[in-house]
Parts: sequence; C-alpha cells; structure tokens
Amino acid sequence: MTTRYELSRKELTELLDGEPKYRVDQVWDGLYSQCKEPQEITNVPKQLRVAFSELLPAALTLVRETEADNGATVKQLWSLPDGLLVESVLMHYRHRSTVCVSSQAGCAMGCSFCATGQVGFDRNLTTGEIVEQVIRSSQRAGDKRIDNIVFMGMGEPLANFESVWNAVTRINSDMGIGARHITMSTVGVVPGIKRLANEDLPINLAVSLHSANDQTRNKIAPINKTYPLRELADALQFYMRQKTRRISFEWAMIEGINDSDTDAKQLASYSLPLRAHVNLIPLNSTPGYQTKGTDPKRILEFRDLLDSLGVNATVRNTRGSDIDAACGQLRAEQQVVLKTRRSAKSS
Repeated sequence: MTTRYELSRKELTELLDGEPKYRVDQVWDGLYSQCKEPQEITNVPKQLRVAFSELLPAALTLVRETEADNGATVKQLWSLPDGLLVESVLMHYRHRSTVCVSSQAGCAMGCSFCATGQVGFDRNLTTGEIVEQVIRSSQRAGDKRIDNIVFMGMGEPLANFESVWNAVTRINSDMGIGARHITMSTVGVVPGIKRLANEDLPINLAVSLHSANDQTRNKIAPINKTYPLRELADALQFYMRQKTRRISFEWAMIEGINDSDTDAKQLASYSLPLRAHVNLIPLNSTPGYQTKGTDPKRILEFRDLLDSLGVNATVRNTRGSDIDAACGQLRAEQQVVLKTRRSAKSS
C-alpha cells in the first residue's frame, strides 16, 4: 500500500491524470508548504479530497505523546503500517523550532550507551515515513514554524542513504527548510560520508565520536572496527574539501571512559586538523548501560581544557531527559515489550 507522502511529484501527477496541472500544484502545496491534511486543502474539490485521503492514507499513527520542559519538548511515538514503532521529538526554543527525526526502526550500529542500539535493528524507514514525521510535527507546532531538522533520532541515517537523502531534498525544496538548517548525524559510516560530500545540498554534518582512541571507541561504537579513526578522518577531510562546511563532533561524557585529561588531549589532536566544533553531551541514562555519566563539574573542566588546547567546545543543554527524549534515549519502549514477547513465544 502506498502511503500519502511516499509519492514523488511526478507520481502524484500520474495519479491525478486528467486533472488540470494547477490541481497537482494545489495538492502538493497543501501537503508540503502548508502541511495540511487532504481534507483541509479547501481550494481542491471535496470529492477529490475525500478520494485522495482514502486512496493514500497516512503512514504514521500516533500511539502516545509525552511533553517535558513545560510543553517545549514533545516526544511522539508513532506506529508504522507494519506495526513497528519509531519516535520523533519536537523542540521549541526562543527563536526556532527543531524536529529530531528517526531514519530507521531500531539501529544496527550497537553503540553501547544508546537505547536505540540496545533494541536492535528492524528495518529502514521509507522516504514518506521520514518526511511525515516533519509534517506531523509541523501540524503539532501550530503557528510556530519548523525551521530546523536534525537526523538524530532512531537509526543511522547514512545506512539508509537513499530514503534519507530523498527526504532531505523534499524537506528542503518542498517544505522550504534551508539546507543549512538540516543536520545529518552519523556514528562514522565512511562510505555514506563520502557520498554525502558529493551531493549538492550543503547540509550540516555531525559525527558521534565519543572517543579519539581506537581501542576505547571500538567498545563504545563498534562501527570503529570497520572504519577506524584514521579512515574516518580521511573521509571528513574529503567532506570538508567538497563542502567547505564546518563539521561537529558529538561527545557523550561517560565517567571513567572518555572524560580524562588524556581523552581531552586525544580529542584535541584529532579535531584540530579538522577544525571541528565539539558538542559535549551529559550522558543520558538508558536501561542497557549502567555506567554513570560524568559529573557536571568535571564536564566543565573537560571543556575548559579543550578550550586551552584551542578546541571550540560547548556543553549541550539537554532537553527531554525526564521523558526519555534526550540524546541516546529514543527506543520506542513498547516495541521492546513486543520483541520480548515474541522472543518468549519462540523459545
């Protein structure tokens, strides 16, 4: 079954064969520029609106919505047509509204502290399922315009390149969100980084680094065994030459693992040639990772040491940790329950 946001503009034109060209423009503009439900596109005949809604249903069904930060953070749990679950997060700030979208149901990267990685991988999301997260968040935001998109939800975006990049181009060209307001996060999928470097849109790239030591990073992010730090650095140099865009490193602060002075010096040595900005992230608790996060005082000391070494570093202000909506916490908990039940039945 084809869902509403899966169609390209060409496919929509074919579906509305026999209708005047301006009718296709009205439907497309209503869906993407105005983020309306089909029945709300009032410049389109009612009969066509009804037929369109029935023929092309939405892919996402809202299962649960949870708020934090006095309503400024909204986590939404979605059910997909096959029953799998994903989460997205809408975050309102003073001057912008951001949507954190998922690109996969689960994740195969296996990062030790990440709740999504602890769940395991089910499947890639389609272009329509990704785009619809932004559309539905825009509808939820009301008169607050969505102007920033981060691919930092469930899954590794560069492991689902085709669907993710198609979604990026549609978010940019049809929803009107600038490329410089779209950020792709990766744990270090080198082929995907190189491929991203050759695409036209100058979006932002954030790398979940977490250690600048191969032995430590092998344990935190197993992808490092396939694409070690030297290979990752080469890919990032290539990306910078192609895009002339500053990259950023994400560094979850984990007590006794990556928060020593030596860790800071290794990070400085790695990031300075790349002119990377470093985001230090207080570790958010997850069920499958019992190691404590670094003490806030030590995080500031770590930042100050990086600063003294010439690294531009900031401490991220964590949002939504009390509703498991912060960095590394998305896991679609009901899906975990379903998996557990399926496993019990098969044993």
